[in-house]
Amino acid sequence: MAPCALITGIGGQDGSYLAELLVQKGYEVHGLIRGSTTEPVARLEAVQDRVILHGGDLLDQRSLENVLRECQPAEIYHLAGTSFVADSWVQPVLAAEFTAVGTARMLEAMRQVVPEARYYQASSSEMFGKPRDVPQHEATPFYPRNPYGAAKCYAHHVTLNYREGYGLFTASGILYNHESPRRPLEFVTRKVSHAAAAIRLGRASELRLGNLDAERDWGYAKDYVEAMWLMLQRDEPDDFVIATGEMHSVRELVELAFDHVGLDPGPYVRTDPRFLRPTELQHLVGDSSKAREKLGWRAGTTFEELVRLMVDADLERLEQGRARTEAG
Repeated sequence: MAPCALITGIGGQDGSYLAELLVQKGYEVHGLIRGSTTEPVARLEAVQDRVILHGGDLLDQRSLENVLRECQPAEIYHLAGTSFVADSWVQPVLAAEFTAVGTARMLEAMRQVVPEARYYQASSSEMFGKPRDVPQHEATPFYPRNPYGAAKCYAHHVTLNYREGYGLFTASGILYNHESPRRPLEFVTRKVSHAAAAIRLGRASELRLGNLDAERDWGYAKDYVEAMWLMLQRDEPDDFVIATGEMHSVRELVELAFDHVGLDPGPYVRTDPRFLRPTELQHLVGDSSKAREKLGWRAGTTFEELVRLMVDADLERLEQGRARTEAG
């Protein structure tokens, strides 16, 4: 009998890649989405006939319990919540409701309905914020610098509380920035890859960004969902930093993307104060040696490869859009 997994936030970047991975591994895959389950979920196109969607809401614990009773998952991957850091400054209370308290509701629903299931929590490098250690590891103290990171800290700790207090199998992946062609356009990596492609094709004339010297540890989302799965296959639950261990600046990102399409970014890139963060993160780079040793996981895609595949995907997407427009 195929194992059953439930993915919250299945329509997002990570959820869609994870759904594809689990389908390939022979799972019966269920997904939790807000709103109507009949609405198309674009990122699930490759596996849309192989996943079962359920309507539910992280603000409504009863709806979560109903979904768990219906699908009885052996594994729960909790990926839903606020995903864009900038939004958490605009709506900090909502970020807390979904990302922090929503996680507590999900854990309590699991405890009430399927306490024998295994649970993955999507923690974040944003919890480190202003880190004491460089690189950061699992024992580095948290110092979040935005409401998103603060909410993730609560979610991370309450996940640990349910493991230690109730004996549930709960594991947290402290994931550093992980990108792909499925990132929304408001994320800087996708913003840059899309702009490089659009300018190359004559569809745009400039790219406005915030701090070009900001640095991040960027990996490929498709590699990172493999780590999520590996965490729930262990005999004992634990927490893991998942990262490349390398830092790259937004400036490097821009130069690689524009070089890939044969352009000098100088004439096109502008700094815009609107895109500066109220507090900038510093020296966020992860030490994933524990994941290498205990999970056998390591990042398989280089930063350069990631940027190129994102630019190529946006070139293809824009070309297809133009072809459809001309055909119409």
